[in-house]
Amino acid sequence: MSKSHELTKTAGAFDIRNFIGVLLGVFGIILTLAGIFAFTPDEAERTGGIDANLWTGIGLIIAALLFLAWAKLRPLKIIDDPDDVTGTEAAPGSD
Repeated sequence: MSKSHELTKTAGAFDIRNFIGVLLGVFGIILTLAGIFAFTPDEAERTGGIDANLWTGIGLIIAALLFLAWAKLRPLKIIDDPDDVTGTEAAPGSD
């Protein structure tokens, strides 16, 4: 096999890190908004004055940004070899 026939692609949108990042981001936004608009004195009493929804939402948004940055900076590379019809490579020395 020569390297000239191999094509390198990236997983792109199908990278699991993108799905995780988007889901964490959506949940983070929901919790952050709940923390901003729905923090009642009753909830403050139960949590010791800490807005748990707000801080958890901010943490999820930061985690989402880290996942999306990781997927962008270090994309998964998929090597596509058009000469390999079976989709598997032969083990070295097996011929």
